[in-house]
Amino acid sequence: MSRICLFPGTFDPITLGHVDIVNRSVSLFDKLFIGIGKNANKQPMFSDEQRYEWVKEIFAADARIEVVMYEGLTVDCCRNIGAKYIVRGIRYVSDFEYEKVIADMNRSLDDSIETVFLTCLPEYTSVASTLVRDVIRHGGDASPFLPEPVKKSIFKK
Repeated sequence: MSRICLFPGTFDPITLGHVDIVNRSVSLFDKLFIGIGKNANKQPMFSDEQRYEWVKEIFAADARIEVVMYEGLTVDCCRNIGAKYIVRGIRYVSDFEYEKVIADMNRSLDDSIETVFLTCLPEYTSVASTLVRDVIRHGGDASPFLPEPVKKSIFKK
């Protein structure tokens, strides 16, 4: 039986913190899906297609990683792709409290799916998509927080 994992998020945009979590978690599983969720409560800065293309380009060289778009419950996405694990990155204690509530709800919806938490490396503690979007929106230089394909796309000159 393959160990299939989903790393869900909006990835608006994908940051070096996200890339770090993917790179450190991929060796734990046979297959890692990066699930770009469409969240009805969030209005993304970047289109679904743009976010999908960025993620696909960043991880194109690793056959163990696939990208999927999904809408609705994360556990339903897990069922659709055959994932028995969800991986989430944790920066602060507050992240853990928030993520634990979601993990508990997911477990109550499907107790065969386990959530795994990875703490981020110290250099990525302050990197959050929300803050990166704010920097971009206000004309600041967000490039230190972004993978190359995202930088090229956003800061085309």
